Amino acid sequence: MNICGYYPESINEGEGLRAVLFLSGCRHRCPGCFNPETWNFNYGEVFTLARQDEIIAEIAANPLLDGLTLAGGDPFFSAMEAVEFIHRLRATLPAFPIWIYSGYTYEELTALPDSPEWTLLLQCQVLIDGRFVEELKDTTLPYRGSTNQRIIDVPASITGPEVILWQPSAL
Repeated sequence: MNICGYYPESINEGEGLRAVLFLSGCRHRCPGCFNPETWNFNYGEVFTLARQDEIIAEIAANPLLDGLTLAGGDPFFSAMEAVEFIHRLRATLPAFPIWIYSGYTYEELTALPDSPEWTLLLQCQVLIDGRFVEELKDTTLPYRGSTNQRIIDVPASITGPEVILWQPSAL
């Protein structure tokens, strides 16, 4: 797996101050994608164990972080590798909240239980789902680019029959 970027601190990819890891590779190829170079699975740097350790140490050393966001590309195209990284992170930070972006919908990801994609989804607290649709672009939306995309509370949705949208924390 390659990564095409890492931000140690960001306020744009989820609630609060978050570390953000961009995974290379996406087959959705959404027209109007703001980062089409990330479609290439070989773009960026190889995500070695040494690099993973560096990022985990940096995250663990920053008490101001509210969580990690996985973006891309689309992390679900590298689901098993992403799960392995999350397990390594959680060995150091067991309850660290994870948000994840995907062009897949929640329904697509949950259609195949016991798949690598399902396993990755279960590691996350929030999913921003759905392909970017240029005709539905709205730059005023928090944490997403088009009105079809949802911010989903994964644990609440997994336990019930319907999708539960994430609600921001009260300030």
